[in-house]
Amino acid sequence: MKIVGVGCGPGMLTEQAAQTIRAARFIYGSSRAIEMVKKLIPKNCTVRSISDYRNLSQLPENAVVLSTGDPMLAGLGYLPGEVVPGISSLQVAAARLHISLSRIAVIVAHGRGHEKAMQETVEEIRREKIVFLIADPKFDVIELYRRLGTMGISVPVKIAVCENLGYPEEKIVTDDLLAPPLPDADLYSLVIGHF
Repeated sequence: MKIVGVGCGPGMLTEQAAQTIRAARFIYGSSRAIEMVKKLIPKNCTVRSISDYRNLSQLPENAVVLSTGDPMLAGLGYLPGEVVPGISSLQVAAARLHISLSRIAVIVAHGRGHEKAMQETVEEIRREKIVFLIADPKFDVIELYRRLGTMGISVPVKIAVCENLGYPEEKIVTDDLLAPPLPDADLYSLVIGHF
């Protein structure tokens, strides 16, 4: 099995990923991932859209599983097999905001662990790291901002809401805790810290 990162948006595919897709006989992935690479899928390839990710480890050995972004960043990199990396939302956000990846702590709150993610974010900010938080529409951004506001940090904490990274409708709004930006899109991440 090969787990292929298709990038966080259109045009964010590596050449290695494109070659793997072009050679595939069986492709599995979300509708969004398949749509992003459909021009590369060979005509004789069997394509299956998946919504239930519980049984992916039982796919055939020659399956190519598409993962949005990079499989090792809140993706499908836990599956057995070869991982072909993709361009992640983390890489795009860091590039757009001119932040070195070595300064960033990654926290995942996408579909799980919202409370833990809030606690980890506060801890990383105390450690003077920049947090890249992958969130979902149910994540309580206002509660996170409230907690950050009670930390008593002397230097203002900046926040960037990064929406639809890699897509034509990409939007990044940056401010601080005095006027914190709120996400408008379902597909977003937060960058929080001193940057």
